[in-house]
Amino acid sequence: MTTMESLIGLVNRIQRACTVLGDYGGDNNTFSSLWEALPSVAVVGGQSSGKSSVLESIVGRDFLPRGSGIVTRRPLVLQLHKTEDGQQEYAEFLHLPKRRFTDFAAVRKEISDETDRLTGKTKQISPVPIHLSIYSPNVVNLTLIDLPGLTKVAVEGQPESIVQDIENMVRSYVEKPNCIILAISPANQDIATSDAIKLARDVDPSGERTFGVLTKLDLMDKGTNALDVLEGRSYRLQHPWVGIVNRSQADINKNVDMIVARRKSVNILQPVPTTDIWPQLESVIRARIPSITSLINKSIDELESEMDHLGRPIAIDAGAQLYTILELCRAFDRIFKEHLDGGRPGGDKIYGVFDNQLPAALRKLPFDRHLSLQNVRKIVSEADGYQPHLIAPEQGYRRLIEGALNYFMGPAEASVDAVHFHLKDLVRKSIGETQELRRFPTLQAEIAAAANASLEKFRDEGKKTVIRLVDMEASYLTVDFFRRLPQEVEKSGNPAAAASTVDRYTEGHFRRIASNVSSYIGMVSETLKSTIPKAVVYCQVKEAKQSLLNYFYTQIGKKEAKQLSQLLDEDPALMERRQQCAKRLELYKSARDEIDS
Repeated sequence: MTTMESLIGLVNRIQRACTVLGDYGGDNNTFSSLWEALPSVAVVGGQSSGKSSVLESIVGRDFLPRGSGIVTRRPLVLQLHKTEDGQQEYAEFLHLPKRRFTDFAAVRKEISDETDRLTGKTKQISPVPIHLSIYSPNVVNLTLIDLPGLTKVAVEGQPESIVQDIENMVRSYVEKPNCIILAISPANQDIATSDAIKLARDVDPSGERTFGVLTKLDLMDKGTNALDVLEGRSYRLQHPWVGIVNRSQADINKNVDMIVARRKSVNILQPVPTTDIWPQLESVIRARIPSITSLINKSIDELESEMDHLGRPIAIDAGAQLYTILELCRAFDRIFKEHLDGGRPGGDKIYGVFDNQLPAALRKLPFDRHLSLQNVRKIVSEADGYQPHLIAPEQGYRRLIEGALNYFMGPAEASVDAVHFHLKDLVRKSIGETQELRRFPTLQAEIAAAANASLEKFRDEGKKTVIRLVDMEASYLTVDFFRRLPQEVEKSGNPAAAASTVDRYTEGHFRRIASNVSSYIGMVSETLKSTIPKAVVYCQVKEAKQSLLNYFYTQIGKKEAKQLSQLLDEDPALMERRQQCAKRLELYKSARDEIDS
């Protein structure tokens, strides 16, 4: 194979790589930029100018839809791949990647059907290309773009803008400086009216990248000839004009083999200028090699990054699968801890429970109602029974304090529940943020279930602990606090106050009891405001950091290989994406190696 053939084959493979995942056109990404940087050959001509015959002559197969009026209604990106002699010819569509066509009549039908799927059975056009690859020993490595035929008037069923729409679409391809134009003009029309030549002159005034092809030479009027055009006297291009004879309608109707028709064309004039295009292609390719290499390297870097994001294929042996699962769990656990420790947002909400929610709940407790004068009198009197207290109503104090302490149960348990809610939310967020887990929905669900089960256990332990804290305050009152009460009465030295102690049931006496109990409850509230957060952190947060998935680890080690495989059951769409990405990466690396060599 010559250097020229190698270069053109290389570009063809890169273009194929660009279309593996639809990287032709569209978004302004690296892969689209790589496609734009590659040289291409666009086939341009008016409607019924013989474009289809030219392409079929190049391919050596009858595979394009035919008819009157506008037949090509979407761009056709045709990639030709030369195979070894004797190998069967076949075709593949990008939108049907797993189907191989050996019947080229079926290829023609699929082009029509795929066009209709997007445009409907109308005469509308669409800029979305159809990608077709043909593998044959009778072709050269080349990528051609067949574009809708230029027209001058809109026919019935077409919008008035169709003329400009088609021209704009064709221009978007041929105005690129790396696009070689195959300008098709019928010989039975005046070259001065050629739509293809007019457009080519606009975008390529020097004619350096335009190849003129004169078709339908056998249909010229008697007494006329095409020598002025073919010899460049009517319109000069940098490259020689080529004249061909299309298959006659009789040949088409008789299904005359394209190879036979191609030989007939050669005997009359010249073949379609595929080899003449090569030097121009080589020149364009050599000029673009540095930028192509740069874009290929960038594409490879992005594909490597995407492969890392998608994850590498999973091993099939149980030991490797178990290792993968454990690594995924550790990745999740690491992100969960980052949320708690402040590396990611979320842990601050737990502090908010202790700093805002708990103090606010304690302030709202109904101690005013519990220590109202009426309720204090009632509880103290009931505690005294038939014999009034002598000095201080100890039983009354105890009942008032115990009743008040019961109110602390609600805020204590609410703090546990609030922290539990935030921990569950962090589990959900951490699973979603663990990139490696996204490809395994079943494992995600299992980890979430195991983590939430552990959090439920930690919550139960947390509630038991905070309830114990409240119970401990009720089980043993701080004696020093109450020992000060009689001394304060004695030190007052107020005769009126001393006289009031004679009657233990005056209003002032009950107010003083309520005040004393309120002070004691305030002291306990400050204590619980500090101890409840400690208990919650110890029982829930610390345990979540240290042993969130411990039980899951013990269970996963007992699973059989089939069960491990089920946990690593990937989304089929993601698996397909990875396979396509890997294929494209392989093609780009191969292209880079060829350029380097």
